[in-house]
Amino acid sequence: MIGIIFAMKEELDELKKYINDIKITKIYDLEFIEGVVSGKRCILVECGIGKVNAARCTQVLIDKFDVDYVFNIGVAGGVSNGLNVGDIVAGSKLVQHDFDITAFNHDKGYIPNTGVFINSDDYLLLLVKNDSDVKCGVIASGDIFCTEDIMSLKICDKFNALCVEMEGAAIAQVCYLCNIPFLVLRSISDVVGKDNKITYDNFLLESSKKIAEKMVSVINKIN
Repeated sequence: MIGIIFAMKEELDELKKYINDIKITKIYDLEFIEGVVSGKRCILVECGIGKVNAARCTQVLIDKFDVDYVFNIGVAGGVSNGLNVGDIVAGSKLVQHDFDITAFNHDKGYIPNTGVFINSDDYLLLLVKNDSDVKCGVIASGDIFCTEDIMSLKICDKFNALCVEMEGAAIAQVCYLCNIPFLVLRSISDVVGKDNKITYDNFLLESSKKIAEKMVSVINKIN
């Protein structure tokens, strides 16, 4: 089974259009939507915004359902000048940019037992690596919605990040600790220095549609 986690309803709703034979299971306040996408069993869930919500939802998904892979898909803000609105980023590595125990002589982002970066699953990354519309690189996560250029550029420079969001690295950490293959895919809804506040609202739906289409394409490739 393929588990797919979304932060927001708008993101989930776009992929939900492709799912058939739906069965809904509620655990706590989480609604797990099981069904078939392109002939493969999938389970969709909205985790809510932020790292704690994302980690909690991921653990419930792994504990309660027999998932072979976990994907986190949705939108993200671009921090690299090489990105444009609508681009798709696959996280080859994930980092929590706001995790800071530098007082104990560790690098910014370093997490005990996981390190600074968490590598995505090689097989899942290979499914998108050669797609002309996908850029692979570091995705940085933190409990901050980055609207200030200075902060975004610092994250880009520090971690060589392509984009920022608020869930992916937490999902990656849980999957890593539970030995579940994972991949984070994000469609860029806004880019630093390019009318962030206006662009995000205007392109959220369009970006959600695009990442849903890419997810269906990836599902088709999974053996």
